[in-house]
Formats: sequence, C-alpha cells, structure tokens
Amino acid sequence: MMNFASFSSPAFFTDPYPIYEKVREAGPLLPVAPNVLVTGRFEIIDALLRDRRMGKTYLQSVSVRYGEAATQYPVFQALSRTFLMMNPPSHTRLRTLLMKAFNAKQIEKLREIVEMTSDDLLARIGSKAEFDLVAEYALPLPVEIICRLLGISPADGLKLGAAASRLIAAFDLAPLDEARLAEANEAALTLEWYFRQVVEQRRASPGDDIISSLVSVEDDGATLSDEEIISNVILLFIAGHETTSNMIGNAFIALFRQPVQLLALKRDPALIPKAITECMRYDSSVQMVVRTALEDVAIGDATLARGTIVFMLVGAANRDPAVFAHPDQLDFSREGNVPSLAFGGGIHYCLGARLAQLEIEVAIGALLSRFPDMQPTNLDQLIWHPRNNLRGVESLRVVTAAA
Repeated sequence: MMNFASFSSPAFFTDPYPIYEKVREAGPLLPVAPNVLVTGRFEIIDALLRDRRMGKTYLQSVSVRYGEAATQYPVFQALSRTFLMMNPPSHTRLRTLLMKAFNAKQIEKLREIVEMTSDDLLARIGSKAEFDLVAEYALPLPVEIICRLLGISPADGLKLGAAASRLIAAFDLAPLDEARLAEANEAALTLEWYFRQVVEQRRASPGDDIISSLVSVEDDGATLSDEEIISNVILLFIAGHETTSNMIGNAFIALFRQPVQLLALKRDPALIPKAITECMRYDSSVQMVVRTALEDVAIGDATLARGTIVFMLVGAANRDPAVFAHPDQLDFSREGNVPSLAFGGGIHYCLGARLAQLEIEVAIGALLSRFPDMQPTNLDQLIWHPRNNLRGVESLRVVTAAA
C-alpha cells in the first residue's frame, strides 16, 4: 500500500527510482489517500497533461494534505496566485501577459547574458585545485541570470535564494512537518515583502527588465494587479533558481557515474544538446506534477471521478520501459526525438524551458571546456535534498585536474 510516507524516506531521497519501478509495476493509478492517486506511467501522465479536463485545484490539494485551515497560510496563498496553479481563462490571461513581458526582454540576447554570467563564475573559480560545482557554479549561475532579467542585484538574489529553497519545499507530495512549514510561510512573506518594494520602485521608475515589463504589459485592456505581479515574479525567481541549478548538478553526477558517456561528450561537444535532453530524462530536477479531474475522466480502463487529485511522477515516467529501451542507462545515442516530461506538458508546459535549456547547455559546455579533466571527490557521499519534488544535491565537490 502506497501512502505519502512512501515518498519521504531517506532512501527515497537518495534514489527514488526503485520506488518508481514499484509504482509503475503495481498499476496505472495507485491510491495514496482518499480521492488521491499517484501514477508513474509515461503514457498516462502524457495523456493527462494534455487533457483540458485535468486542471489545477491547488488549495484543494493543500487541504487534503494539511487540513482546510492551512489553505490560508502565506506560502499556499502566494503559490495559489501564480499562473502555474490556475486554469483557463485565468491561466490564459496571466500566461499571455507573462509571455508578452518575457518576449519584451529580447530573448535573442539571452545567450549573451548566460555566457557572460558563466564566464564571470569561472573567472571567480580561477585556478582553484578544488571547488564545489553546486555552490560555486550550478547554484549561482541561474540565480544571477534571473536577477539580471528581473533587474535586481545578484547579492539580493543570493540572500533571497535561501528563502526560495524553503518555499520550494511546499511543492512536495509528502506534507512538511510543522517546523519546515513555518519556514516556508516565513520565506513567502520575505519574498513578498522584497518584491513588493521592487514593484513599487518600477512603477515609479521603469527600466528594461521583466518586472518593469510586467508592470506595464497590456493585452486587450487587461493588465496585472500588484498581487499578481508579485506572486508571479516570485514564481519566476524560484523557477529560475533551483530547477536549473539542480539539473546542472544532476547532469554532472550522471556524467561522472557513466564515464564512457562523459568521454564521448568531451570528444564531441556537438553532442551537448542531445546529452542535455538525455540527462533531463535520466534524472530530472523536477520529479512530480499535480493535476485534478475537473470532471469525470476516462483514462485506459480507469475512470477518474471529478475532484480526484493525481500526483504524476515525472521522474518515474521518464524511465518507463514501455517507452524507453534500457531506461536506467544514460545513452546519448538514442534515436530520433527522445520524449521527455521534464518540462511538463499541455497548457502548463514550462514558460522558461528555452532559457533553462540554454543555461544548462552553456553551463556544461563551458565547465567541460575549462576543466576537461575534473573529477568528483564526494560522489559516494552525496547528500540529496530531502524533497520529493525538486531533486538535487547540497554539494558536488570536484578537483580540477586528474590526479
């Protein structure tokens, strides 16, 4: 019998894939609580993500796990105001306005920003014999990039990064304990207070950053309220933070553990885009998404009653043997377009997918070019974050030259 606790053990955090295998083998949809199901099968998740009858009832899923009173907590209220947690037409209006603001930032200049940020970080690492790939490179890279796009100082971004990490924990399938929930609430209030000041400042003195664009963006007379801007800027900051940094770390862990693939990549840097797609399939930073049946939905031989919440294990689907040959192997030679749910699907497909792919591509290429002989020193003692949604390690130490 699966329950929320099945996804919150130390063994699960270290390696969730054995549990995922059991979930897939046990059936297409497994109950974990009243009116709550979990699935790890690619075909089902792919279909449900594209089905408009499956939507977001975020506060309902909070109520199931934490009780009705918790829906008023600052962290859950803040997340409920993001377009990520909405259904059409509210989702359509917000996403349209956000996309206009994102595009207004001249997306073609992104590569220059990403490469410049990567070069700056590598210059800081300099000629160190050993450094922490996560703390000194993978983590600050997307933080500094999203700070530049939002027009806030990287120093502020790094301070706010700790709050972002505490808030991200609220996305987890397993309920947080009282102490971590209190930290998540405090983090939400910290981020809201900071970005409220920024929004007020941009209204008075706009620049060419995304927040200024959000303040002024309009579509057929529709604009964004301050509350909508603040919540969605927090979402952009979080999304531009650990999702990407964890993916960079996870990719290097996979490469270090499979040196034949790493050698192939070093010999042929043109493999990098394909390698990134495969690394994201193999060990994605985003491991789970949630949807609710807005009406009765037939899927395969099952019917989801209206109101049923489905936790979709993306990490499990991306290793489904029904879709991928030898799914537990990292293999850059997979033929054709390799399917992946790492960026979700349907109307909620990740708004920042292009930026994330660019960041990971530049990050891996630049690091391998600068330190082609680097080797990990703590690969057997990795400490994985105790989360079942966003997967990543606290530290990945490397020496820059082969011994």
